[in-house]
Amino acid sequence: MSRHVVLGTDAGFGKTYGRWQTGFVLIVFSCGIVSAQSSGPAEISGLPNPQTIASSAVPDAPRQAPQDGSQAEAKPGIVIGTVLDRNGSVSAGATVRLTSEDKSYSQEVTSGNNGEFSFMNVPPGPFKVSVTAEGFGKQEFSGELASGQTFLVPPLVISIATVVTDVKVTVDPVEVATEQVREQVHQRVLGIFPNFYVSYRQDAAPLTTKLKFRLAWKSSTDPVTILGTAFLAGLQQAGDQYGEFGQGAEGYAKRFGADYADVIASTYLSGAIFPSLLKQDPRYFYRGTGSTRSRFGFAVANSVMCKGDNGRWQVNYSNIAGSFGGAALSTTFYPTSNPGMSTLSNGFIRLGESSLAGLVQEFLLRRFTKMKRLSKNGSGSEGGNTTASDPSGSAMKP
Repeated sequence: MSRHVVLGTDAGFGKTYGRWQTGFVLIVFSCGIVSAQSSGPAEISGLPNPQTIASSAVPDAPRQAPQDGSQAEAKPGIVIGTVLDRNGSVSAGATVRLTSEDKSYSQEVTSGNNGEFSFMNVPPGPFKVSVTAEGFGKQEFSGELASGQTFLVPPLVISIATVVTDVKVTVDPVEVATEQVREQVHQRVLGIFPNFYVSYRQDAAPLTTKLKFRLAWKSSTDPVTILGTAFLAGLQQAGDQYGEFGQGAEGYAKRFGADYADVIASTYLSGAIFPSLLKQDPRYFYRGTGSTRSRFGFAVANSVMCKGDNGRWQVNYSNIAGSFGGAALSTTFYPTSNPGMSTLSNGFIRLGESSLAGLVQEFLLRRFTKMKRLSKNGSGSEGGNTTASDPSGSAMKP
């Protein structure tokens, strides 16, 4: 009886102990789960954390571009080359200069014994290389250097410099004027009548005193001038002008002498003496261009306007003084009862004759004037009316 009680007790105790042990295991297991959830998975010794593996397995994200959009800093480069002469030989000692396009960088070197040159630390971008050497012309090359590039310039060939000599030819104005006067003393109307006191060159050289007296001498001693004076004296004798001279050979000789003396005095006073003293040109300068009205006024003004030796137009004091001076001298050649009035009237008449001569020169004689184009040795060829009709005077050049 007691045995059954003990067995029963033992069996109850076993059951109770089993239940308690089962509950304890459940409690421990539950606490382990809670602890694992709060502290994360435990790392196994010798193995990397899974999070570490995941983190290292993912590549770095691309860096964000700078806000200003600037690129990586450009690297300098190298420029090298060789200088040759036109025969293909190397040229040592040449000056080589490299300049950037914006002129911010410039470097200069001298080509070596093999003609080589090099520039280090050259900033990238467009550049120009120029080569200069004594006795040679300048040679240039343009290129563009990339970042960090070594640029090989094609061989730069320099040639011998072209020598340019600036020669200034100075022509002696006296020689020019002398040659022009040599032409003028061959100008004749219809090839007969002298027409020496006209220039068909607007840019004619100024006359020297010697040339002014030469023109006066040639004009007054020309055979046609002498014959014309003799013809005038004959007309005066036929009309019994200046009856005090009488008739016959003696009267004719007096008239011819007075007329010729008047021609010489007027020619030298108006054409040589006063122009030399006042530095004025006694010639008429043919215009030939412009309106008829302008040419008419120019021709009429010839008696009171002239070109000075300085090339400027001015009052023709030479002709005014020569006209009245010649009229005054003529009173000693011709018999007159009132020398003063004769001088005054004849002076104005001679001024009028000068204006009339200008009109004839401007509108008539030019087309009938023949001239010789002279060579340096003084020989000449006759020029006809067609040659003389060119107002530019180009055909009259010696």
